[in-house]
Amino acid sequence: MERTPGDGVGLRARVRRVAAALRRQYGVPDPGPPDPPLDSLIETVLSQHTSDVNSGRAFASLRRRFRRWEAVERAPLAAVIGAIRSAGLANTKAPRIRAILAALRARHGRPTLAPLRAMDDAAAMEHLRSLPGVGPKTAACVLMFSLRRDVFPVDTHIHRLGRRLGFVPPSASAEKTQALMAGLVPRGRATEFHINLIRHGRRVCIAGRPRCAACVLARLCPSAGRLV
Repeated sequence: MERTPGDGVGLRARVRRVAAALRRQYGVPDPGPPDPPLDSLIETVLSQHTSDVNSGRAFASLRRRFRRWEAVERAPLAAVIGAIRSAGLANTKAPRIRAILAALRARHGRPTLAPLRAMDDAAAMEHLRSLPGVGPKTAACVLMFSLRRDVFPVDTHIHRLGRRLGFVPPSASAEKTQALMAGLVPRGRATEFHINLIRHGRRVCIAGRPRCAACVLARLCPSAGRLV
């Protein structure tokens, strides 16, 4: 069975050291005011495979055109596609959004995620993941950013850094990385660590040629200087 590299206790200590180094470098991020859970879910769906700027524009366009989620559910598919075109993959994302809204109506009588507030983390994750096209990263983002739960989503940047830093095996999938990281992230620091790892992945530990010489994590990273 494939396991997380290194001793569990030692690895958790190294994760704490990485989190502390990133805090010194980037500070404690302000995630901003929380959005309603359903807004957060739709925003996260729109953010897939595009930039924050493009997904933000698409969400704003969608909300300008349709004031209520019930209106999105009832609208012609072409109108929803047109509203979110700036997010890219609109022909895929629009049907997914409408399928989510329809599934929530079937369960709750209207499109809402308000019942999540009364659920514990495991139940809320299960509820979200049972919706059409909602994976573990999307579900965890909703819980973390909207409900301020101490869960840890793994996006493309965190997946890359987790493997380079030796937190997870090199062959670990993004979903496996999220499951393994859940037991490693310092308690109460999930949001901070998530945002700071993404910042570091965008600025320093980039996909193509990581800037190891300028990296504050170089002494803690087994991959430092070995990647080209």
